[in-house]
Amino acid sequence: MRVVVTGATGNIGTSTVRALAADPGVTAVTGLARRGPGRAADLGDLGDGGGKVEWAEADVTDTDLVPLLRGAGAVVHLAWLFQPTHRPAVTWDANAVGSARVFDAAARAGVPALVYSSSVGAYSPGPKDRAVDESWPTHGWPGAAYSREKAYVERLLDTFEAAHPDRRVVRIRPAFVFERQTAAEQRRLFAGPLLPGRLVRPGLIPAVPDLPGLRLQALHSADAGEAFRLAVTGGVSGQARGAFNIAADPVIDATELAGILGARTVRVPARGVRAALAAAWALHLVPASPGLFDLALRVPLMDISRARDELGWTPRRTAREAIEEFLEGLRTGAGRDTPPLSPGAGGPARAREFTTGIGRKP
Repeated sequence: MRVVVTGATGNIGTSTVRALAADPGVTAVTGLARRGPGRAADLGDLGDGGGKVEWAEADVTDTDLVPLLRGAGAVVHLAWLFQPTHRPAVTWDANAVGSARVFDAAARAGVPALVYSSSVGAYSPGPKDRAVDESWPTHGWPGAAYSREKAYVERLLDTFEAAHPDRRVVRIRPAFVFERQTAAEQRRLFAGPLLPGRLVRPGLIPAVPDLPGLRLQALHSADAGEAFRLAVTGGVSGQARGAFNIAADPVIDATELAGILGARTVRVPARGVRAALAAAWALHLVPASPGLFDLALRVPLMDISRARDELGWTPRRTAREAIEEFLEGLRTGAGRDTPPLSPGAGGPARAREFTTGIGRKP
């Protein structure tokens, strides 16, 4: 079976390509991205699976995708644009319209299986003291463009499933995904060029804010990639379909973060933190919008029982291990030789991040 992966050079994409290439039932993997990888494909950093992986440059907003998808046994749609948060029309075009184009192309190309990366961010606000299953409403949080777009694409998939009942459709809803090699990208996308990554180490950060609602789930990128591989191959029954939550234990709260950083917790009102973030975002000092902060405090905790039982998926790394890897990557400037994950993507002294306006341009 040949599998096409959109957004193949990013955080989850690189792990998904590696997992698929290692699967003996997958004969070929076509990785699609706006910009192809660097030496990684030749050096085997992504795991070429004995020459299984090929690359093609494609933009989901304007490339004719049908010829690239024709003959595939499955399409994994991971492409997603997080920035610029100051220009939501740009991210809407890439994410909402781009996803519609991918789904339409999959239908026209006759691809029998479609696997989409949704998110915990697609869920409506929910509880922090218990876990919800996949039946929890996916209306998102209207104050965050990311959440609005994820919720909208869920509706697109509803329409796709109704129009194509013969196609197997899987939507994976990951928690926050981290690993060492994604640190440079995630620092650029969410913290910006002013964060001194080398100082994010145990003992140097005296306190962690204990915010009401700060209870989140996380997982390692490699475990996310494995979940997408299992979704492609059909899981336990070979015909898995529908939505699956994926996350690892433990739940990350202020106490857990403080333990990782060797710090203490300090109770802080969320309103004050949000006001500071909103001011920094408005001044183009950080790229992450205050809407993302609101979303993080509102997303529910997810029950992963269905992924365990029907996909046969169990995370191999804890959420704490994933975050510890990520923080170590921040300190060392870790990345991969793909355009999104490259440590040098921000330019010398992070100059390119400043010239793009920190959230103003892609």
